[in-house]
Amino acid sequence: MRDLTLRPSPISSTVDFLAEGVQHGFLRLPYSHDDSAWGSVMIPVTVVKNGKGPTALLTGGNHGDEYEGPIALFDLARTLKAEDVTGRVIIVPAMNYPAFLAGTRTSPIDKGNMNRSFPGAPDGTVTQKIADYFQRTLLPLADIVLDFHSGGKTLDFLPFCAAHILPDKAQEAKAFDLVSAFGAPWSMKMLEIDAVGMYDTAAEEMGKIFVTTELGGGGTATAKSARIAKTGVSNVLRAAGILKGAVESARTTWLDMPDENCFSFAEDAGLIEPLFDLGNQVKKGEVVARIYPIGRTGVRPLDVEAKMDGILAARHFPGLVKAGDCVSVLAVET
Repeated sequence: MRDLTLRPSPISSTVDFLAEGVQHGFLRLPYSHDDSAWGSVMIPVTVVKNGKGPTALLTGGNHGDEYEGPIALFDLARTLKAEDVTGRVIIVPAMNYPAFLAGTRTSPIDKGNMNRSFPGAPDGTVTQKIADYFQRTLLPLADIVLDFHSGGKTLDFLPFCAAHILPDKAQEAKAFDLVSAFGAPWSMKMLEIDAVGMYDTAAEEMGKIFVTTELGGGGTATAKSARIAKTGVSNVLRAAGILKGAVESARTTWLDMPDENCFSFAEDAGLIEPLFDLGNQVKKGEVVARIYPIGRTGVRPLDVEAKMDGILAARHFPGLVKAGDCVSVLAVET
């Protein structure tokens, strides 16, 4: 592994993570470009600290076209009071700030996918430098990490909070306790297609209690998904003993993604016709979606079949699909 101690991070903070009270500021990353020779990427950050207690690191905008997290966290940063906190809350509403400003999954500067860029590099691309700062500065400060996601422009999800099955069962149990406290309509024991380079993996390998979400999709938020995000982040802070008040109880249905049969992928491009809606029960062998070739009429569509019984937890969002796109994700109720 690359020795990350060779070079300090180029990012500086205008807030003091050790100071008491409420601070609003920036993580400033120097970025020289055509429009600003001595310019910077200015990533908004809020720190709220009051006495001794655990630290929660709250992040959104890991992907720039996912909005529930930024909505909940910009709102929390505006309203959270130091006297209501025991410990510390670090809020970064938009981790990949260039992507967030562009409304794209990846950064318009370097096409970097923040959630595939860890541990990052202090002398790498803009996205790698941001990932490196989280890896070496922010994650070590945290006891609990809540990273908001949704489907962005290309996927749509049942609104769920999630954690991963982990080798450390004590760490895993604490994560699932916070998933339950979050109180989303659905709670997921999540399986990743590829965990290499993920923020999740970086946090979990440090022993942090990591919780994430998928709260909808389509490149927008809804009133319902924003409410789920706002209530959920407060519930997590309360369950962790950081925020005053009782957890707002809500009924959640637990789902599991047991293996790779959960996923179906397009083997050709075309016009997609969904045959099930989110939350529907699907049987193994049933056609989840049809993909119509669009180069000519009269051609039989390609059927995408379910590989297992389950509930449709996610689906491709745009009307056109490309070969290799994820068409559907199934999960089983536990």
